[in-house]
Amino acid sequence: MIFIHLAEGFEEIEAITAADVLRRAGLDARLVSVTGNRAVTGTHGIVLEADMLFEEADYSACHMIVLPGGLPGAYNLRDHQGLEKKIKEFASEGKGIAAICAAPLVLGAHGILEGKKATIYPGMEENINGAEVLSFPVVRDMNIITSQGPATAMKFAIAIVNYFKGEETGQTLENDLLMM
Repeated sequence: MIFIHLAEGFEEIEAITAADVLRRAGLDARLVSVTGNRAVTGTHGIVLEADMLFEEADYSACHMIVLPGGLPGAYNLRDHQGLEKKIKEFASEGKGIAAICAAPLVLGAHGILEGKKATIYPGMEENINGAEVLSFPVVRDMNIITSQGPATAMKFAIAIVNYFKGEETGQTLENDLLMM
């Protein structure tokens, strides 16, 4: 399973695109609310219903934590103590972690990007101290995938597909989705 985390003020394009593309690839992607409510409002007022609450999620069955950006969503993810604990566990175990837009600041705040290559929404680079900051749409460093923002959401999701299913599957999906 892949858990896509939703906090109040998440970036809708990034969360929905990740869920959609991962499910198209046959991956078990679930929306997890960190708010205590299944209904979570994005930064542009769109309400999504999560598949489960953080408290209901079985992280022993999860293979990747995905963090959509958006403000204040990324700050709300950063400040969730239970999620912080899970992110640190995943990092120490070498399990998958993916963050897009402002959400790499969550990883930066918790020391996960120290010595890693990463990207973040342009202008927010100071939030990923310790990382080698690259200006690419998507950056993968071993088990960590970061991406720049809403326009890179499809490439971000394909990078996650590649992580789990290989580049051939990712390329087939890119072709099916008419990504040029």
